[in-house]
Amino acid sequence: MAAMAGPAERKIKVWELVLRCLVGGFGAVAAALVVTDSQTRNFFSLERRAKYTDMKALVLLVAANGAAVGYSLLQAARCAVAMARGGGALVMSSRALAWSVFSGDQLLAYAMLAATAAALQSSLLGKLGQPELQWMGICGLYGAFCRQVGAGIACAVVAGLAAVLLASFSAFNLFRLYGGNKGSSSTRNRATWY
Repeated sequence: MAAMAGPAERKIKVWELVLRCLVGGFGAVAAALVVTDSQTRNFFSLERRAKYTDMKALVLLVAANGAAVGYSLLQAARCAVAMARGGGALVMSSRALAWSVFSGDQLLAYAMLAATAAALQSSLLGKLGQPELQWMGICGLYGAFCRQVGAGIACAVVAGLAAVLLASFSAFNLFRLYGGNKGSSSTRNRATWY
């Protein structure tokens, strides 16, 4: 097992855990805000209801944030176990495991940013319309719906930015396996902060 981690190593672990909790928390709030959003309006004798499934980009946003919440909870549990074992000595024993964590964090960041960008673009189209095509904005008619979706997208942006920072942390951890201390066979294939 690796020696006790220094103060800098401990801070990195704490920040990783905090960021994973932020991704999970803001992702859950974003998904909940969007899923529970609906508004009904009466137009003459017709009743029209706006809901998140009417815009496929919002369905994608909910799915991406739901997956992010699950992944973040699993990884946060792994971080908490590593910290509870004292000094964070849960050692990643192979480069393959380090690559899998790195790949998962990269996939999470890209998926969250892509889903958030698509939802934001679709929402702006719904708010502003497209005058060249004579599409009118609907937020004047469904104001409460649009405001709640906006709050959900804002939470998704925060979760996505936290996921990007996590991807940086996992990249740092992975690539330090390939550099630095090459002389010792006992430290060659492991990272100490997972």
